[in-house]
Amino acid sequence: MTDIFDRLKSVSGPLEQYRQKADGYFAFPELEGEIGPRMRFMGREMITWSLNNYLGLANHPEVRKADAEAAAQWGMAYPMGARMMSGQTRYHRELEEKLARFEKKEAAYLLNYGYQGMVSIIDSLVSRNDVIVYDSESHACIMDGIFLHKAKGGKSFVFPHNDMERCEKMLGFATKKAEENGGGVLVITEGVFGMSGDLGNLPGIVKLREKYSFRLMIDDAHGFGTMGDTGAGASEHFGLMDEVDIYFGTFAKSMAGIG
Repeated sequence: MTDIFDRLKSVSGPLEQYRQKADGYFAFPELEGEIGPRMRFMGREMITWSLNNYLGLANHPEVRKADAEAAAQWGMAYPMGARMMSGQTRYHRELEEKLARFEKKEAAYLLNYGYQGMVSIIDSLVSRNDVIVYDSESHACIMDGIFLHKAKGGKSFVFPHNDMERCEKMLGFATKKAEENGGGVLVITEGVFGMSGDLGNLPGIVKLREKYSFRLMIDDAHGFGTMGDTGAGASEHFGLMDEVDIYFGTFAKSMAGIG
């Protein structure tokens, strides 16, 4: 029998080779200074392109003041319990109500982390009889949710990035499979794709509802706060807020927070 730790020490995969060459430079660089477009790295001022502080709120004096006041009043560990048991507060409820109104949805629900949130949503929303259709460039959190769905016996179909012709074809396969199983169809795409920055083809997907019956969920982590007239995201940008059944956003990009 092989010791797992020994194998990790002796077998170096592609990530380990990358780490040896890039550690401290391309990977895990230690930046110094105020969070912003210019920070110091290895003693030199550099332009930073990969921060999530899209709107600059992490540096805003009013935001920092509110952070400090909240920490002084409640501490950093509040409420110290799962919401289902003892961690629910009126602040959770009030924020969820405000977010629901902002996104023009019936309800909103707060989760600790975006990645975990997406996996949890997919896992709780679809059964093994349901079928998922998704964009090939979907984020890893979507992929992990789909892997979990497939591990439970569920079916999924992928279409090339923003390719509506192939999306329609996959919807045809998914619809047939769902009808055989007595399930439904969920289409998942992103509002703004994080790696390329391009927009998901929401108008094209919505138009396919003229021929197919499905629910639509978008991961708009990068669009929330940055797209649309009021910052409500890519669905607002396209004028399709009512057509998106489940809108997934995060505080980690434009809101200078987490969750």
